[in-house]
Amino acid sequence: MIGKLAGRLDYRAGDHVLIDVGGVGYMVYCSERTMATLPGPGEAVSLFTELLVREDLLQLFGFTTLVEKEWHRLLMSVQGVGAKASMAILNTLGPDGVSRAITLGDWNAIKAAKGIGPKTAQKVVIELKDKAPSVMAMGGTAALAQGSPAARADADDVIEPIETPSVTSASAQAEALSALVNLGYGQGDAAGAVATAAGEGASETPDLIRAALKLLAPKG
Repeated sequence: MIGKLAGRLDYRAGDHVLIDVGGVGYMVYCSERTMATLPGPGEAVSLFTELLVREDLLQLFGFTTLVEKEWHRLLMSVQGVGAKASMAILNTLGPDGVSRAITLGDWNAIKAAKGIGPKTAQKVVIELKDKAPSVMAMGGTAALAQGSPAARADADDVIEPIETPSVTSASAQAEALSALVNLGYGQGDAAGAVATAAGEGASETPDLIRAALKLLAPKG
C-alpha cells in the first residue's frame, strides 16, 4: 500500500500531477482544492495517498492531510459513493466541511457536491455520523504533508491546551478543542464544553468530542 509520496513535481494536469520519487513517476489524482495548494513543476511536494485497486485499474489519490485521506476512505465505504463522488464531496466542502456536515447531520451540504443526490447524501450522513468524532480527533495530531504550502501557512496556528495535571488528558482536550473550533464553535464555548466533558469523566479525544457536542447542542 502506498500511503505517502515525497518527491519532485514533474508536471500538473487538470485533475492530477506526476511526482518523481527517486526516478519513478507516480500519477496522483487530486481534488481542485488540493491542486490549488501544490507548488509548480520542479519543486518539492509531499502528499498522503490512497491507492484504489480494481481488476483493470490502479489509481492513486492524493491529499494534503491525513484527515482528508481518512474521509476519502470512509466516504468510499458508503455504497454508491465511488472515488469520483468522494473527491467531489471533499472538493466542495473540504475535510473540515465534511466533518461539520456529517457531525451535524447536514445532508444538504453533502448534496451540494457535484453528482451527489439526496438519497446518497442522506446515506453518507447516516452511515458515517458515528465515525466523525474519531476522524475529527485526527486533526489535533495529524500533521500536514511536509513541504506543502498549507503546512507552512498553519505552522503558527496553535490552540493552547486546557490546563490539567495530566499530560495525556491535556493533549486529548487540546485535540478535541481544535476539532470543535474547526466545526465553527466559538473558542470559549468549545473550551467550556470540553472542560465539562473532561470533568464528567471523558478522557479520550473522540469521547471528549462526543460529550462536548451533546453539551453544545441547542436545547429544546
